[in-house]
Amino acid sequence: MAAAKSKSSNSEPVMINLALQGGGAHGAFTWGVLDRLLQDGRIGIEAISGTSAGAVNAVVLVNGFMRGGYDGAREQLHHFWRHISRIGAVSPIQRSPIDVWLGNYSLDHNPAYLFFDLITRMASPYDLNPANLNPLKDLLEEEVDFDLVRRCSDMKLFVSATNVHTGRVKVFTGQQISAESVMASSCLPLLFQAVEIDGVPYWDGGFMGNPVLFPFFYQADSNDILITQINPMERRETPVTSREIHNRMNEITFNAALNKELRAIEFVSRLIESENLDKNRYKRIRMHIIEAGEDLLSLNASSKLNAEWQFLTHLRDIGRRTADAWLAANFDSIGKRSTFDLHEYFHSTRIEGEI
Repeated sequence: MAAAKSKSSNSEPVMINLALQGGGAHGAFTWGVLDRLLQDGRIGIEAISGTSAGAVNAVVLVNGFMRGGYDGAREQLHHFWRHISRIGAVSPIQRSPIDVWLGNYSLDHNPAYLFFDLITRMASPYDLNPANLNPLKDLLEEEVDFDLVRRCSDMKLFVSATNVHTGRVKVFTGQQISAESVMASSCLPLLFQAVEIDGVPYWDGGFMGNPVLFPFFYQADSNDILITQINPMERRETPVTSREIHNRMNEITFNAALNKELRAIEFVSRLIESENLDKNRYKRIRMHIIEAGEDLLSLNASSKLNAEWQFLTHLRDIGRRTADAWLAANFDSIGKRSTFDLHEYFHSTRIEGEI
């Protein structure tokens, strides 16, 4: 394994699996988390599962790792997100002057965004974009050497998309990793035409796994899974505007499959603890989550399309600080115990009759 060793010792790194959520420009938070983890040197990455922006971060990380180890991965992630900001700089969808002055990263007051948001609810991308133009494809092909990514043997890579015909998740891995599979994982159906691979149409992987965890159970040795949580599981306020309702519906939908997998992990863990399952046959998964908390809760859905460098680096810095605090509090637990209590999450906070 070509993982980096700790800069403070000669000890071998502790191996983990990374599960990276999608969330548009909010994926820059994950960039910050990854940058801090890669810099730390005490953690080795065995496998990565990514969806949408999480899949983009994953392939960029692996591409940079193949070129220059963990430092190369950090450099490649920075270069990629800088490139995104340059593309975003020529977009008509920008913050209004008043929002810039107030430090509000929302795009809700931009006429171009409001028109774009309205028209995509009334017409399909097959009507609005018949040529099927997608700047992500050009960006990926320019920034990522997918032949190099496919040759990586030090990190397993899983990219998930949703099969439009069957409604089931498709996990691309190994030689299946390509610009097309990452585009499929990132294909929001109201914005882009379905991405066809071998005659099968795919939409965003977030519908069926944001991200998927089950490949780790069968194809990774490490029992530690670290999720970067972009889409909040809970909100304390009831959405009242149409945009707020639509945003919360998307958050719930894109967390539903992940919640099911976490519940299954919690159920198996309880059976192992009660000795109703053979510990030698079933894995006891150790779960860890790095989530942005209030920093991203305050951002609305339109900010996911904000590609300003100032905003992206703001999210990156939040990600770095959050990961730094998580490492300080939880590093010693990796390989020993979960730092996210699934039993508490699913049972202690639910109301009577809630599943």
